[in-house]
Amino acid sequence: MKGLTLAELQQLPATVDLLTAARALGLGRTKAYELAKRGEFPCRIIRVGVAYLVPTAELLRLLGVEPSTREGR
Repeated sequence: MKGLTLAELQQLPATVDLLTAARALGLGRTKAYELAKRGEFPCRIIRVGVAYLVPTAELLRLLGVEPSTREGR
């Protein structure tokens, strides 16, 4: 999977799907779902039905980007 640039990260909505978060963290699809199912994903995830969502602000902090630097905020 191709990683996300800083500009792409800063344009993300309030939550992102697990695969978008995995791309940002350099994780593959299989590893991301494996970690999510075990409750070991590197940041908090929210499970809605069968979908996993990741709060963007927490993902950005994990990557060392302050959420307050997002454009339009």
